Amino acid sequence: MRIDLHTHSTASDGTDAPGDVVRAAARADLDVVALTDHDTTSGWDEAAAAARETGVALVRGTEISARAEDTSVHLLSYLHDPADPTLVAMFDRVCAARDARAREMVERLGVDFPLTWEHVLAQTAPGTTIGRPHIADALVAAGYATDRSAAFAQMLSPAAPYYVPHYAPEAVDVVVAVRAAGGVPVFAHPGASERGRIVSDRVVHALAEAGLAGLEVAHRDNGPEQRLRLSRLAHTLGLLVTGSSDYHGSGKRNQLGEHTTASDVFTEIERRGRITVVRA
Repeated sequence: MRIDLHTHSTASDGTDAPGDVVRAAARADLDVVALTDHDTTSGWDEAAAAARETGVALVRGTEISARAEDTSVHLLSYLHDPADPTLVAMFDRVCAARDARAREMVERLGVDFPLTWEHVLAQTAPGTTIGRPHIADALVAAGYATDRSAAFAQMLSPAAPYYVPHYAPEAVDVVVAVRAAGGVPVFAHPGASERGRIVSDRVVHALAEAGLAGLEVAHRDNGPEQRLRLSRLAHTLGLLVTGSSDYHGSGKRNQLGEHTTASDVFTEIERRGRITVVRA
């Protein structure tokens, strides 16, 4: 089986609609795909319909923004109850913070570039959780950056004068909330050192004690040394090991199925989750 457990759609910062992510997974000969948009479940229904249409099994999930050791981290939650009040409140607060942060960054950019909020909205679909990738797309569309990566490196990095931080819950609290909602929490790209600071082994131990289920080890942003470190940590702590593409459509170079998860790990995630995998 070919299983990719980390993708994004226009419900957050991907460029494909949720149903089109699943159709793209079918064209990539995937058997299973997870839709894991940032801090939202709004793409689930459309993706589920496409899963029944194509025969690709769908794992409904979310990538949740968090913090640990004063560092931004992301936690994947698979098969949680989408109506769980604690998670719903968490997503609402994070999305509101993202929106306020994005508006302030656009205001700061507007001092030096004729960029407006309307330019950013033009790069999004209705209901999208707006974040830095959409500001990057607006900068590209206006000719101020060559692509998203250049916009992030030049104008949207934490070192840039336009950057604004945003609220995110503590990672341990996210893990506890996901488990309470019946979800299966996996630490996304924990060794992505080229993105910035990464957390220490101490954080991974604390998350495991709180109920973390796994580590996303096979990911293009985890270098060879980090993959070795994470594999050893997973073995020591009894955590599942996953592999995923982190597909964003044309928003990133990541290709569906470039890294995959073993079928026995997928089976265990399915066994632990509260809601079912969507199948045709």
